[in-house]
Amino acid sequence: MAGILDLLNSDLGKQIVSGVSGETGAPQNKTADVLSMALPVLMGAMQKNASSSQGAAGLLNAVQGKHDGGILDNLGSLFQGGVDQSVKQDGEGILGHVLGSKQNMVQNALSQKSGLDAGQVGQILKVAAPILMGVLGKQARQNNVNDASGLTSMLGGLLGGGSGSKQQSLIESFLDADGDGSVIDDVAGMLLKGSGQKGGLGGMLGSLFGK
Repeated sequence: MAGILDLLNSDLGKQIVSGVSGETGAPQNKTADVLSMALPVLMGAMQKNASSSQGAAGLLNAVQGKHDGGILDNLGSLFQGGVDQSVKQDGEGILGHVLGSKQNMVQNALSQKSGLDAGQVGQILKVAAPILMGVLGKQARQNNVNDASGLTSMLGGLLGGGSGSKQQSLIESFLDADGDGSVIDDVAGMLLKGSGQKGGLGGMLGSLFGK
């Protein structure tokens, strides 16, 4: 299974970056930077949420229902004439559920690392969140995921790029660096460190994913 960052380098990923950039007015290169940092953050938080039976059941229901991947079937119409407000409201709900009270902290951290203002980062995340859920839904469909175990395995594969447990354990330990279960605290802390070349989330994920 390809990793979530591999998606951004695919034709689908380029279409997503271009569409989100056009919708938010952020430059494409900055949009790509934000997404390459934000998607693993969101995935890591979802993986943490899915470690509880209640969290796994909620995510499974979402990817088998509303977020079954259909949004990816016609991205052209999604972005044509502007993304519908209902999609953005859905994205806002997803972000609130996944990031909780840490949403502003994450947006501010991404803002500092990308050079975009926090408002633009927030707009990028609102549009990207339903698309990310669609990616999960499509993967779940293709891999016949129908229980919590399959869901956890799928999330791990997307985060780790399917390239082995050692890499996956590195990502997991990074996402919860102090072992307190609060993924977002640690990610935001990592984002705020470093110059962006070798430090922070971009550098860490860059080395892990070989980018």
